[in-house]
Amino acid sequence: MCKQILRNYSKRERRWIFIYSYRSLINDDLKDISSFPQSDEELFYVSPQFKYPLTPDQIVKLLENRYEPTVIVHKESNQIVAYANLYNYKDDECWLGNVIVSKSFRGQGASSYLLETMIMKAKSIYRVKNLLLSCHSTNSRGLAFYHKHGFKPIDMRITKLEYEKRMITIQMKLEI
Repeated sequence: MCKQILRNYSKRERRWIFIYSYRSLINDDLKDISSFPQSDEELFYVSPQFKYPLTPDQIVKLLENRYEPTVIVHKESNQIVAYANLYNYKDDECWLGNVIVSKSFRGQGASSYLLETMIMKAKSIYRVKNLLLSCHSTNSRGLAFYHKHGFKPIDMRITKLEYEKRMITIQMKLEI
């Protein structure tokens, strides 16, 4: 399995395999994950269902219809640095959700390692051919990241917010 993940990385990125590991979420991780979002807007990108500040109870409640809740661990410090899960598994596709990386580990390969781990899980455990996700149009960093990793826009929807505001959500797909 590690060789499969290694093939997806450039030589520069392969060092991340030796820095990070992944495992299933445990209750002790919830407090750390709750501290990742730095603002209401950032938390909205993780899930519009969450209310700032994020609490462990909100994560647990959302997990009722999620699969493979996964954390990325920094091997040297044993610190939780990223989190995501899968949902809406049907036929040959499922959705990636609740992607978040600790502020102190952004730009250090944790997000790429997390994404490759979730792709591997979707493919090997659920045997899906497509991994889908939703990314808000105002999340330019997220959109660029997913595009870099091969996700293509397939649809968009308008999300109604408070006070008559609306946001465009871009739905993206990766064939795996």
